[in-house]
Amino acid sequence: MMPPDRREYIDQRLRAAFSPTSLRVIDESHKHVGHAGARDGRGHFAVEIVAEAFRGMTPLARHRAIYAELEWMMQNEIHALSIKADAPN
Repeated sequence: MMPPDRREYIDQRLRAAFSPTSLRVIDESHKHVGHAGARDGRGHFAVEIVAEAFRGMTPLARHRAIYAELEWMMQNEIHALSIKADAPN
């Protein structure tokens, strides 16, 4: 079940899936008020995540892993998702 705060839900899902050393989930929906994609009520988010789970993965594979984890939200709750995903240095 999804909590009322979509940002919090995204955070919880990504922490559970990837055990990140660093994670920021930013709700940027307020920047898109009046935008065609915002009319349906779905949100705009940015994710910055660093996780050992991404080591050896291409950037595309990292994005796909995040999209897979948030699949239901991508179809129902998220209109746009900006991703910066890295492995620790």
